Amino acid sequence: MPVVPATMNAADRARLSSLPLVLSDEVAEALAAGGPVVALESTIISHGFPYPQNLHMAQEVERVVRDNGAVPATVAILDGKLCAGLSPDQVEWLATNPKVPKASVRDLPILVGKGQSGATTVATTSIVAALAGIGVFVTGGIGGVHRGAATTFDISADLTVLGRESLLVVAAGAKSVLDLPATLEVLETLGVTVLGYRTDHFPAFYLRSSGLPVDARVESPAEAAKVLLGRRDLGLPGAVLLTNPIPPEEELDPVRLEEAIQSALRDLTQNDVTGRDVTPFLLKRLHEVTEVGSIKANLALVNNNAALGARTAVELAQLTKERAGR
Repeated sequence: MPVVPATMNAADRARLSSLPLVLSDEVAEALAAGGPVVALESTIISHGFPYPQNLHMAQEVERVVRDNGAVPATVAILDGKLCAGLSPDQVEWLATNPKVPKASVRDLPILVGKGQSGATTVATTSIVAALAGIGVFVTGGIGGVHRGAATTFDISADLTVLGRESLLVVAAGAKSVLDLPATLEVLETLGVTVLGYRTDHFPAFYLRSSGLPVDARVESPAEAAKVLLGRRDLGLPGAVLLTNPIPPEEELDPVRLEEAIQSALRDLTQNDVTGRDVTPFLLKRLHEVTEVGSIKANLALVNNNAALGARTAVELAQLTKERAGR
């Protein structure tokens, strides 16, 4: 059952209580105690890596979250339920069933209404996390404005959801295949606060820097958590995006990466791939073109983000308790 805050008004309490939201016992207990919880997406399991790397990644990232003091809450839609906190068997089912659909915002009412299952994107994971009362969400990289969007209008729903859901999202910037200047412009328009963790520049997923500036730099998880609380104090909707560069030893060569992206974009056009299939197709082609390099880099940045996200969740929980006690 959802964790319903005591301060919520009666109408909102009734709506939240009626949601098809299922929390694992561990996640529900942590939230009820005001403990640190980190939401994790499931599209990266079903569509981000081949098997068995996807299963190993999902298990490893949950371990990293635990090792850094927080409770992992992997999110998915299972039989029409919004699930936060999956069992090992549920994670393995997602990893071994490539036909599980990628579920974005428009798909949620269909999956819930029909009692079907789906792997959650950044957008849908953010929605479920916010409904559950989870303040920190870790992903690899957010979606954004696709190259050529002036013609295709292909802009990820991740951006609009980040503009309205109140949580802190840890990511290695946006995926390298995107139009990053346009992505930052949309984030600015939507009022999303973009922070750089010990960097002044927006990371580009496989690259530590895109050369584009962030809104502000933070030096610690506590500082990032205070920015989220400051945003909430002001009553502002929307997220704080905490960007965390890939570890330097795992960064890909920028020239070779751009060559691989251009090759993948040509294949995209030739194969007439559109809509929700674009990002999985491009990432798969990058994995093929760069051999194991992009998979290794992707795993490294996800674990790096998970460690930072867990430490930030710990600080957020502590600061929230201190405020409640004063």
